[in-house]
Amino acid sequence: MSGKPSTVPLISLRQVGKSFKDGQVRALDNISLDVAPGEFVSLVGPSGCGKTTLLRIINGLIAPDEGTVAVLGGPPEPGPDLAMVFQSARLLPWLSVQGNLEFVLSLRGMGRSERAQRAAALLGAVGLREFAQAFPHELSGGMQQRVGLARALAVEPKVLLMDEPFAALDAMTREVLRHELWQMWSRRRIAIVFVTHDIDEAILLSQRIVLLRPRPGRVDEIVDVQLPEARWQSDPRTLPAFAEMRAHLWSRIHDMVRDGAELEELAGAFPADDSPG
Repeated sequence: MSGKPSTVPLISLRQVGKSFKDGQVRALDNISLDVAPGEFVSLVGPSGCGKTTLLRIINGLIAPDEGTVAVLGGPPEPGPDLAMVFQSARLLPWLSVQGNLEFVLSLRGMGRSERAQRAAALLGAVGLREFAQAFPHELSGGMQQRVGLARALAVEPKVLLMDEPFAALDAMTREVLRHELWQMWSRRRIAIVFVTHDIDEAILLSQRIVLLRPRPGRVDEIVDVQLPEARWQSDPRTLPAFAEMRAHLWSRIHDMVRDGAELEELAGAFPADDSPG
């Protein structure tokens, strides 16, 4: 159940490793992964497997200790071609919804009239046109995340990184935004790397799912999502392929968590100077 992109990758990681606390905590080890143009890839795995760390390395926010990272043909660095959506929208509270979008567009040198038109079009795309003059504190969490997504898309990035953007939302809002994200991705075909703890979410949205093992994070498996391209025309969760992938991924993660708990229990049963082997 694995596959590789068939075109030259936008993102390429080779034997990437990362440690923290002066090398005492090994977060990632020997990560190799490619993401093709227009591909939707999700990172899943047990808590502590390094999903967010890997996303920040791709974004250039932190540097790996070993290995190489290439994004858009060069070293990764935040910029208009590489956008990121976090768990919280991180909007500028003193600007209106439209002002938040226009501020990002101004950084690209876009004129006032063009900025206003572009912001209005994006707000229409995420269903918030009537809230253009509202301020962030006047919006629900789901609406703020829609603005955050619109802001990331405003600069027309080639790569969009998303760190559990729907995790703090209620189930109904999360479902709506998943659908909207899929529709926008289908139209724009931006390469997306999406971090989530939600297996169903990963299957619903992705073309490939990268399953990471617990710390130190390693690639355990890459799963091709065998669902129809037009998967949202009906509920894809009713398809046998969805149930099969869900069961497989949950089984793998369950085994990882169980094995990790057994190792911790074994380590706790022996003092440091009496440990076996």
